[in-house]
Amino acid sequence: MDSIEIGLWVTAGMLVMVFLGMRVAFATALAGLVGIFLIFWAKFGFEPDKFTKALVVSVKIAGQVPHSKISTQVLSLIPTFILIGYLAYYAGLTRALFEAAKRWIAWVPGGLAVSTVFATAGFAAVSGASVATAAVFARIAIPEMLKIGYNKQFAAGVVAAAGTLASLIPPSAILVIYAIIVEQDVGKLLLAGFLPGAFSAIVYAGLIIGIAVVFKNVGPPVTGFTWRERFESLPPALPIVFVIVIIIFFVYNPFGGDAWGTPTEGGALGAFVVFCMALWRGMRWKQLKAALLDTAKLTVMIFTIIWGVLIYVRFLGFADLPGVFSDWITSLDMAPMLILICILLGYAVLGMFMDAIGMLLLTLPVVYPAVMALNGGETVAAADATFGMSGPMCAIWFGILVVKMAEFCLITPPIGLNCFVVAGVQPDISVQDVFKGVMPFFIADGVTIALLVAFPGIVLFLPRLVG
Repeated sequence: MDSIEIGLWVTAGMLVMVFLGMRVAFATALAGLVGIFLIFWAKFGFEPDKFTKALVVSVKIAGQVPHSKISTQVLSLIPTFILIGYLAYYAGLTRALFEAAKRWIAWVPGGLAVSTVFATAGFAAVSGASVATAAVFARIAIPEMLKIGYNKQFAAGVVAAAGTLASLIPPSAILVIYAIIVEQDVGKLLLAGFLPGAFSAIVYAGLIIGIAVVFKNVGPPVTGFTWRERFESLPPALPIVFVIVIIIFFVYNPFGGDAWGTPTEGGALGAFVVFCMALWRGMRWKQLKAALLDTAKLTVMIFTIIWGVLIYVRFLGFADLPGVFSDWITSLDMAPMLILICILLGYAVLGMFMDAIGMLLLTLPVVYPAVMALNGGETVAAADATFGMSGPMCAIWFGILVVKMAEFCLITPPIGLNCFVVAGVQPDISVQDVFKGVMPFFIADGVTIALLVAFPGIVLFLPRLVG
């Protein structure tokens, strides 16, 4: 049995474990360890007296992965961005943002739901975590919508779908993970997510207004706010806008020249600014403790998935599966764009059984080289590229498409994590209610993805602007 056969059998076993309910982190770590062991034992000819030696070597290789990979500076972005979001929530900044959106936007059909989408997009710009965003607005927005007569399923679906915007709008934890896996510039990837994220929010808002116009009882508008009340709602919401501006100016330096700092330093600065604002607004130890604990829980969950999958990725390298898959993809007698669309559809199916972060970590080491090969390679110039863009730009474009698919998977049954989070926060709403409520947003996501594929300039405008 050669390394390719070992790779295929171990991958099949890992997928079986995931489909049977084992957590992705543990299934991939176990599969990676077993796969590395089998690779080395095969090199020794499967001799019984070499069993122990192969086992020792595989354990040493697998044991080095968690520290060597997790201790990288770039990954420190994740806890700082998550901390910004939780500090903003426990300091009351999130409710102020929602109140401002409600007073300015809620007069349109389905206005409170539209306000939720744009408030969620604003909070996503300081959060970076979809699950945290969905949990926060499930507490804030759903009771408000139910109070004025919104359909329960629709209200829950709006929050679950809007929470996915944190996957694209910078600072996005999942974009950071993508950048690390494919070894691309984190700053440019985060910047590239801004316009697609804002575009997704606009598409969601248009869908909500259309539904509210057709079905009058779904989402009644909210009126009665005076201009004075609207302007009074702006100052309490400004701190979040201030933090967003600080991070953008610090990392991207719109005035030209070198950036003032790295994305990691920008995230740390943003967390410090929100912390000072939280203290100024009267945050007590109880709220600070809750923010720190929630940040630690979510960070540990993400990091555990990362190190587990990276052990499996190390095994894939020994088995040479990425190279074989890339050669097979490029040999297909199909249009490259059609192959790309099939890959994205594959993510939609896979997302029904896996969480977004685990899915990306698991597939990108194999899929990314194949997509880059379709375009002509990582160093190809735009003039010679299949998709009409250079290698680095193709990596950014594909990253946004994949992360948008990951957003889609956060609300697809049966694993849609955001749906479970919303149902967990609101005990009167079942998971089935949330899944029914998010169904219209599948259409919105499909439209958004199609437009991002057809018009790459939406994704690449800002990265090209900064060089």
